[in-house]
This record gives sequence, C-alpha cells and structure tokens, in this order.
Amino acid sequence: MSADLTIAAIYADLLGTYGDNGNAATLLHRARLHGLSADVISIQPGDPVPSQADIYLLGGGEDTAQTAACSALRADGNIRTAAERGAAILAICAGYQLFGEYFPDSTGTRSPGLGLLDIRTDRLAQRAVGELAAAPVPAADSTEPPLFSERFTGYENHAGGTVRGPSVQPLGRVLAGVGNGDGTEGSVSGHIIGSYLHGPCLVRNPEIADQLLRWAVDRELPALEEQAVSELRAERFRTVLGH
Repeated sequence: MSADLTIAAIYADLLGTYGDNGNAATLLHRARLHGLSADVISIQPGDPVPSQADIYLLGGGEDTAQTAACSALRADGNIRTAAERGAAILAICAGYQLFGEYFPDSTGTRSPGLGLLDIRTDRLAQRAVGELAAAPVPAADSTEPPLFSERFTGYENHAGGTVRGPSVQPLGRVLAGVGNGDGTEGSVSGHIIGSYLHGPCLVRNPEIADQLLRWAVDRELPALEEQAVSELRAERFRTVLGH
C-alpha cells in the first residue's frame, strides 16, 4: 500500500549543518498524529530529485555547500517542476537563500540562485547568530485568514540579509534577532516557505509542519497540541522575550 504522502529531504549532507534534518522526522511524526502515512526519500547529490513528491525540505549549509547544492538543483531541474506545480516546500537558511535570484558565495560575490522566490540576498554588516523569535503577520489578502496564529521560535546563524520582492510576503515580524535584516523573518509565496529558523524549525514550530501537510493533502487538518512541544516553546519565549 502506498503512503498518503512523500517527503523529499534534499541534499542532507550539504544542507544539514544546523540540525535541519530533524524537520523530516518531525513531519513524519506530525503526519502520524493526523492519521496520515508518509515516506521520506533522502536525496543525495548526484541522485535525481523526484518531481512528484508532496513536500520538499532543504536546510542550511556553509557557503561552498550552498553553491554546490544550487548548481546541482539547477542542473537537475525537478525542484523547479515541483515548485511550479504547487508542491509544498520548506527551505531553511542557505536553502532559503538559494531559492532567490542571487545569494553571496564564499567570496561575497553574488551567485545566481534558482529564481523560485522573488528575493535577493547580500551580506549583512554583521553575522546574525542567536535566538530568533517572530510574530505571524496578517494575510496579504485581508479577506483570507492568516496562515499562522502562533509566534515562531528558532535560532539563526547566517551572514546574509534578504530583501523580498512585491510578490513575496514575510513569514513573520521579528521580535528578537535579525531574520531577513529588515524587521521581517522569512518569506511565503504560494506553497513555498523560506526561513532562517533553525532549531529544527518544525520541532519548535509544529504549526508550520501542519501547514505543509495541509498543502500536501489539500484538506484541513485539526490543530494538535503536544505538551512537551508547548513547554519547549514557552521556555524559549520566556528566555528570549522575557515573558
């Protein structure tokens, strides 16, 4: 019997520096809580990227790994095919930056990205390292409900500041930390979420995991709270925000 959905973890050896591989395990866990079966496919450099997976995950990595991953994804072409058909995608840190028009390579030179998000990334004046907290923002269309209702928590470690184009909405408004560098954190466009939230992101922010699952199965899923996760989130917000 085939699973309800397939999760493609892209280049974990290149884009898994800060524990982002845990996002796949979290999606499996949340899927089971919702009564869904899921398979995870681990895609290594040189492997073809499946064009028909339901959810795609990309994580963080160093400059040279980021450039190598971008080149491999461009040559393969299937992540573009998946994005254009509306697959759910979570791209963290280096994965987020390489989805844009360009990002800085190890020398600070602008390296062409995949052009799947209307964003551009250049060097920050000072590297952003530490805890990151953000509040959800209203939907761009005031007639639509917001995607998220809960604050976001994670940690960041990046040297890039990201500027969004008009077709991209921020994931959140920064409460502590740097995020994109302009008071916002991350980007949302269609079914693509880009973010600087490590932690891993989906462990600390199960609402994002559930939204990816909703997009993948194209139906509503009930809110599910786990006490251990709620306690972790509360502790992080107390430590970072003081309340």
